[in-house]
Amino acid sequence: MDVVFILEALVVLGAIVMGTRVSGIGVGLWGGVGTAILVFVFGEAPGDPPATAVAIILAVVTAAAMMQAAGGIDWMVMVAARIIERHPKQITLIAPLTAFAFTIGAGTSNILYPLMPVIYDVSYRNGIRPSRPMSVAVVQSGVALAASPVSAAMAAMLTLTEVSPYNFSLAEILAVTIPACLIGIVVTSLVANRLGADLDKDPEVQRKIQEGLLAPPQPALATAGRPRVSVSGSAGDSGGDLPDDTTPVPVSAGLTATKRGRNSALAFLTGVVLIVILGLFSELRPTWEVDGESVTLDMTSTIVMVMFAVGVAILFLGRPDVKEVPSMSVFKAGMVAAIALFGIAWMTATFINAHEAAIVDTVGGWVNDYRFLFAVAVFIVAALTTSQSVATRTMVPIGLAVGLPPAVLTGMWAGGLAGVYALPTGGPQIAGANFDLSGTTKLGTKLVDHTYFVPNLVLSITTVAAGGLIGAIFF
Repeated sequence: MDVVFILEALVVLGAIVMGTRVSGIGVGLWGGVGTAILVFVFGEAPGDPPATAVAIILAVVTAAAMMQAAGGIDWMVMVAARIIERHPKQITLIAPLTAFAFTIGAGTSNILYPLMPVIYDVSYRNGIRPSRPMSVAVVQSGVALAASPVSAAMAAMLTLTEVSPYNFSLAEILAVTIPACLIGIVVTSLVANRLGADLDKDPEVQRKIQEGLLAPPQPALATAGRPRVSVSGSAGDSGGDLPDDTTPVPVSAGLTATKRGRNSALAFLTGVVLIVILGLFSELRPTWEVDGESVTLDMTSTIVMVMFAVGVAILFLGRPDVKEVPSMSVFKAGMVAAIALFGIAWMTATFINAHEAAIVDTVGGWVNDYRFLFAVAVFIVAALTTSQSVATRTMVPIGLAVGLPPAVLTGMWAGGLAGVYALPTGGPQIAGANFDLSGTTKLGTKLVDHTYFVPNLVLSITTVAAGGLIGAIFF
């Protein structure tokens, strides 16, 4: 290992650290600066920028933002809320699994935000400590994007593994990540059910109830034409005492969805299913003769085309105001992810191309002797950058270069992505703590004493173990 390798490695790490301090598009900007230093100062040839991954993100985000503008996200949230409310006593398991399914379909964790008050309300009304389902529902989104055909993380992963000599397709990635994530969520839910005191034994919650700061756990009450009474004990314009014939009203009764929103969501989900089918059955994709060889349309181009077609379908079915699309939260988050991914991936590609032999000789020996180190590395990078796609483009090329089998690597990658919630700085973590009026969901003060830490660690370890085992056995 020579001095130049060490200096360039420090440049890469320094750019990641500086980008993390700025966050957002700053990650991409610092990645671009790191690339410039490697090229202009050290004279390295620039690596290939991740144009294909960015193309997927742009196409998917555009279609998803169209769906959101048409009310599709609202419809999906209402459906998810009704599923959660049907099984209130099993909410610690049902809420994360429901959130997992809809996160996969939407390709974004943004769907969590409107679900959080539902999770809190249903759990508290049924005497269940809200931090239990809330924590698992949040951390599952860290790994769920590894199981979504239309997430930015999958876009980054697919463009790395579907090419020769790996030839690990979208269908094969999903065959590893989906069952691994499901196993991880189930185990984490079982563990979470034992974390923290029950509500009737929690001194802080009981103090709030006694002081009138929090209503006792009980079904929310409402009457026809009257607003729902929240579990915090307040209600707007209550108009005096409620009559005796009050009946419990589900939280989803306060959610609204339109026919156009439903149609746009179904169009988007149909596109997701079509992508999976085309990934499973490559013979359905067009082929051409190139230099005497039959070439099949790659999945990158397939995903982009399908998502653009979905966007047009939503134009007719959902009739969104196109001018509002750039202001949608999904669109903004997607653009930030694309910029961050572009800069970091370009820098790491430049570094790896210049020192592939050294990386294989050094890092390869460590990883081959202790394979779990790859998952640890993904976890750490995800924690520092709070981005699954950036962690993917930073670490997966190294894992492939050192010879990790793509299937085993995929399983460890999925679990490692849980690192985005290792520190209590993520938007969903902060929102979850704010929505939990009982105060059982905490952000802590020492970085590792927050409510999400143990569930996140259990989810990561379980998913890594399950994913690595599935990859080793079946592929």
